[in-house]
Amino acid sequence: MHKIKFTIVLLFLVVTGFTASAQQTEALGTFTPYSLFGIGEIEKQGTSYNKGMGGIGIGVRDNRVINYTNPASITARDTLSFMLDFGISQKNFYNTDGDVNSAFNTANMHNIMFTAPIKNKSAFIVGISPYSNIGYKFRENETDHEIVAKYGDIAYEKYGSGSINQFFVGAATNIGDHFSIGAEMLYYFGTLSRNSNVEFVSDMTMRDIRTGWDYNVNAISGRLGAQYFNKFGDVEFTAGATYRLASNLDGDYTRFATAVAGGIVDTVKMESVSGYEVELPSEIGIGFSFRKADKWMAGFDYVGQNWKGEHFGDTSGELFEAATSSSFKAGIEFVPNRYDIRYYLKRVSYRFGAYYDKTYFNIGGNRVNAAGFTFGMSMPINKLYNAITWSVDFGQRGALEDNMVRERYIQFNFNLNLHDIWFVKRKYN
Repeated sequence: MHKIKFTIVLLFLVVTGFTASAQQTEALGTFTPYSLFGIGEIEKQGTSYNKGMGGIGIGVRDNRVINYTNPASITARDTLSFMLDFGISQKNFYNTDGDVNSAFNTANMHNIMFTAPIKNKSAFIVGISPYSNIGYKFRENETDHEIVAKYGDIAYEKYGSGSINQFFVGAATNIGDHFSIGAEMLYYFGTLSRNSNVEFVSDMTMRDIRTGWDYNVNAISGRLGAQYFNKFGDVEFTAGATYRLASNLDGDYTRFATAVAGGIVDTVKMESVSGYEVELPSEIGIGFSFRKADKWMAGFDYVGQNWKGEHFGDTSGELFEAATSSSFKAGIEFVPNRYDIRYYLKRVSYRFGAYYDKTYFNIGGNRVNAAGFTFGMSMPINKLYNAITWSVDFGQRGALEDNMVRERYIQFNFNLNLHDIWFVKRKYN
């Protein structure tokens, strides 16, 4: 009972913490110019366990970790076991825009999840993780000599921040010996902020202009998952599929404009509008894996989402047009000797993977694609399946052609996997 109370309190604190972070003005989840468009950068789903293998998980079953990429996978567990997973991430961006190079870094809590058995071969899950992030900043000086001669140096600035998070609660059950099905209720929530300023640097008599939009959004949706699993000789085969339901991301936004001079702020415009709405399209995913117990595993995933025809109001930009996104992922895992009592590194799980993403960003007729490779480890601690799992993602998004921005990034992910047994009746006190 104490464990249940502790978990509920911890999840409550995390939910309120995610809400607070979504209301801050600094970019916590990403820093990419492409998040200027739409609802920003769609977050790669999964924990360090998944991300160390390129992000696979739809067709993966593992009783040692929480795999939330497919709701049906949570029935892969030891009887009476519960698991808790807490993760953080840190990302470093190295961007090239023409002859201009820049570097940024972000860090944030990534997820917290809890899962436990219900009855027989059923289980439930509750957790929270990011869905999309916005983080960008542009600053450019006026180059027209006539304007500079009349008004002095002028700087134009655009910046944005915020996140959309997803809270989920769901359950899954086995059907017979080879099938598992699961379902989740999803609640999206968050705050997105976009700003555009004009700063008169050298003429103190001119008032700086600050304009922007603050969006508060939420939506309720759902996700379904299924897995087929069977053993052929000493190799286990798993195939899975997921379907995320389409939903309307709605809420309200505030449109504001102020004039600032000498520390005095005059409100030019302050308009609150309700009924802001963006449709989040449905998403389909399929995957499969082969595993030899306690030795190795290899798998592949595909995820697709059709954003075509979606309009994002004031967030779109003249050159932006949403496109269909596709993601291809492949990964492997191997353990030298999980039960070795002499050499610790032989008990470690080693993971490698790669991915190729066609994002929904279509800017001026040019698709923005990303590719990368990953590796990671699960380092066992103490007893049972407790472990520290980490992964590293080396990737590139965009290109230098067609006036695009090339991003090269390194992302570090860390997760703490806790595992314990409930409801064990002691024979001796």
